[in-house]
Amino acid sequence: MAPTNLTSAPVFLLLGLVDGTDAHPLLFLLCLGIYLLNALSNLSMVALVRSDGALRSPMYYFLGHLSLVDVCFTTVTVPRLLAGLLHPGQAISFQACFAQMYFFLALGITERYLLAAMSYDRATAVRRTLRYGTLVTPWRCAALVRASWAVAHLHSLLRSVLLSAFSYPYPTPVRHFFCDMTVMLSLTTSDTSAVETAIFSEGLAVVLAPLLLVFLFLRAHPGRGARLAGGRRRAFSTCGAHLVAVALFFGSVLSVYFRPSSAYSARYDRLASVVYAVITPTLNPFINSLRHKEVKGALKRGLRWRAAPQEA
Repeated sequence: MAPTNLTSAPVFLLLGLVDGTDAHPLLFLLCLGIYLLNALSNLSMVALVRSDGALRSPMYYFLGHLSLVDVCFTTVTVPRLLAGLLHPGQAISFQACFAQMYFFLALGITERYLLAAMSYDRATAVRRTLRYGTLVTPWRCAALVRASWAVAHLHSLLRSVLLSAFSYPYPTPVRHFFCDMTVMLSLTTSDTSAVETAIFSEGLAVVLAPLLLVFLFLRAHPGRGARLAGGRRRAFSTCGAHLVAVALFFGSVLSVYFRPSSAYSARYDRLASVVYAVITPTLNPFINSLRHKEVKGALKRGLRWRAAPQEA
């Protein structure tokens, strides 16, 4: 089949999470349950941070933004994942495909930089307790969040524009449940050697920069404020769970996007993508937020407030 440029009515066929043409209703119910849990937990966290005065600290400010990013991040891909489990071979237009890629990249990179900002906040709270209020100000928190969004959208725009300029055969089967950048690069009929080098180099910097910042902020030797036994316990409690979330997210991302092409496996890529695009955003509220006594207290107050009018 002769390659057709994307500008002439192209359609991609998303083959879904599982190969074959059979429906998978049990897997559909499992993924639907995970998605609903994700939406409930993350949106609850966003609402609590915005409405409860006890959650006005910088830590919860970042967690509120992370929860908002997480629910949007999964919403970019999961609806089509669910549709593909019931009806494999879902058609997606060129515009929808690259719009999905744009938002997936933008939200994923925003999450990486928010995790780095949260590492700065938590390390400062542990090591420089007395100066915490002057170092982590509301203005600085807002600046870190805005910078995370700005860097992510610029990076995503660059990649989406570059890939959308290539030619693809029509119709193109995509062995994935969403329009992933690496899969689209493998499908194009254009010469991508120069672009792939640029994308890899720029992507390596964008991915590794927040990861290096995380380890810089949470480096092994504790500061003077964490040398006592109680300080060590506080450091572990504050940073340990955060490192779990960082390891889950960055580990799965690096395993998909930064490995030799000879090790490519469509099945592995799809499963690893489920980890960082679906599982990790669902676990983040439970790892970072809902176990804290302040959040539990805010949740109880919110439930009592909703129950009060009914009792009256």
